Amino acid sequence: MNHHHHHDDAHIEGQGKLSEREKLGKLLEYWIKHNIEHTKTYLEWSKKADIEGLKDVVRLLKEASEITMSINELFEKAIKKL
Repeated sequence: MNHHHHHDDAHIEGQGKLSEREKLGKLLEYWIKHNIEHTKTYLEWSKKADIEGLKDVVRLLKEASEITMSINELFEKAIKKL
């Protein structure tokens, strides 16, 4: 299993000339969406782990999803400060 992606600002290059503040805003929005996708994956795998009887793994994956969403709350606060 190989999940590879870039965590840089390559996805905003086609946006024309953006200020650093605008780039940061775009990055924060991207990171929020990206984290939501990761959270969905964690929860999907927690269901599979539950089927396998891996209760500790289920708990940890759910905790990881909650932490990831907490990070998104910080990103949303950062966007409001821009």
